Amino acid sequence: MSLFDRFFSLEFTWRDAVDILVVAFIIYGILALIRGTRAMQISIGMVLLGSTFFIARAFDLPALEVISRQILFYLPFAVIVLFQHEIRRAFARMGANPLSAIFRRNGSSIPYAAILDACDILASRRAGALIAVERSQSLRSFEEGAKPLDALLSTELLVSIFSPGGPFHDGAVIVRGNRVAAAGAFLPLTPSPDPKLAHGTRHRAALGLSEESDALVIVVSEENGSMAAATEGTLHENVDRGMLHQLLVERFGRA
Repeated sequence: MSLFDRFFSLEFTWRDAVDILVVAFIIYGILALIRGTRAMQISIGMVLLGSTFFIARAFDLPALEVISRQILFYLPFAVIVLFQHEIRRAFARMGANPLSAIFRRNGSSIPYAAILDACDILASRRAGALIAVERSQSLRSFEEGAKPLDALLSTELLVSIFSPGGPFHDGAVIVRGNRVAAAGAFLPLTPSPDPKLAHGTRHRAALGLSEESDALVIVVSEENGSMAAATEGTLHENVDRGMLHQLLVERFGRA
């Protein structure tokens, strides 16, 4: 019996409908996770490569079927290597406790004005800054080696931390709710070879953290005073105060 005969002889039941819905939900979640990233392009190529096996079976092409079968055998290992950051982010989201995130947000709202005012001042002075605002996934693992502060977030505090010549000027600030949890933190750099990221290590660090967590990372460039924000593996460059405020509201709600 050919593949087409098997397909048309299938009997559709309510279990099949549930099965299709579950698979569709999983596929949608994967596509939403890699949307707008280089992983999307790699996924399309891998799907086309893997589909050669089914094409070979449908049209009875034995040589192509043997080759494509070997490709399918090694395809899962390639997925693990190529999508390690996306897989890590997916497991982190699955392990996140939504109840704790709700209580944390309600208990200590983020003072957007303090962050925006500090970014405006630092940008006008061309003082580099890197501010990681924690969302549902904890950033405590990135506080190792940093200076714990647990201080109330204010414009003056952020400006003093990132003043040139200060001990924490080159590191990142981790914001948790309405408090500055740590200063001088070192964030993971993105492995992306994108030439647009060649202008600064801060931008690579911001994008690297956004690839491994759901944090919103704000960057102020000391080269030209421009502001950028990284979230969910995407770097938004040359943002102004209004755009930065919109990103904060979209991800943390209105203060």
